[in-house]
Amino acid sequence: MKLPTPRWWYVRDGAPAPVARALLKPAAWIWAAVTARRIARTVPLDPGVPVICVGNLTAGGTGKTPVVRELLKRLRARHIDAQGLSRGYGGSLEGPILVDPARHSAAEVGDEPLMLAADAPIWISRDRAKGALAAAWAGAQALVMDDGHQNPSVRKTLSLVVVDGETRNNEWPLGDGAVFPAGPLREPLAVGLARADAVILMLPSDLEAPDPELVAMFPGKPVLIARLAPIAPPPSGPQVGFAGVGKPWKVERSLQAAGCDLKDFAPFPDHMAYDARTLRSLADRAATFGAGLVTTEKDWARLPAEWRARITAWPVAAVFEDEAALEALLDRAL
Repeated sequence: MKLPTPRWWYVRDGAPAPVARALLKPAAWIWAAVTARRIARTVPLDPGVPVICVGNLTAGGTGKTPVVRELLKRLRARHIDAQGLSRGYGGSLEGPILVDPARHSAAEVGDEPLMLAADAPIWISRDRAKGALAAAWAGAQALVMDDGHQNPSVRKTLSLVVVDGETRNNEWPLGDGAVFPAGPLREPLAVGLARADAVILMLPSDLEAPDPELVAMFPGKPVLIARLAPIAPPPSGPQVGFAGVGKPWKVERSLQAAGCDLKDFAPFPDHMAYDARTLRSLADRAATFGAGLVTTEKDWARLPAEWRARITAWPVAAVFEDEAALEALLDRAL
């Protein structure tokens, strides 16, 4: 059973559940040690093409996949055969395999690869090194790896980490600095930052500027500001929203900030597999308000085919403030 992301992870001072956090500290030390040992002992494979990794320092909910989509778009606009590489989390296929949106489902290849495959060739492989080789042998001239900052199996030409820039309402993207499962960090902050070439700070569309205190936590690293901007306005009329992503509450805020007449919102665990019973319950809830149903592109990719016509996908894109800085990073990688 999937569990939702604990919101108390993202409180820096005075977080609730102090007993739970204290009890989870030993598990966090073990997690950090195992991760560090794996990274130190693995010899990365060079697939023979540039590899740009878009990863996280924390457990999801940062806007990483839209960044992957934007990088693929920019590289392919340069007439470079850039292809994506993903583990295919949530999918049943082991890979390496090239995702075919006309043939594959999210249950087979994962929701994020299926979503990305609408715009560029995307490979899934539980063994990232095998996937990178398969893509290179198939003619890829560059790879953009969706997630994998803590995966040392492939040599990275450029390592970017995406950090949530929401710091309002006592929310802090790095929590109190604790590592999973006591907090949101996948490894100690300083350790993860040491392997990163740059930080992408993802701000909500309605936040004018990043918190200077947060920016100061990435000394010596270029910090690029980006926002998740709606590609289209939310559907008109009353709506009931739902999302099974890393931080579903961010989707609710974004819909409200975009002017959606949101009557209710249902959060679900990341990569939630929606069954008919859950969807009927959502439809019944919407009917009580005379509302439509709206969700993210990632969630829409996991919907059964018969439900897709009944639910609106609300797409967003990663928009960078300093496009020249982003292009310079891509130049460096190539």
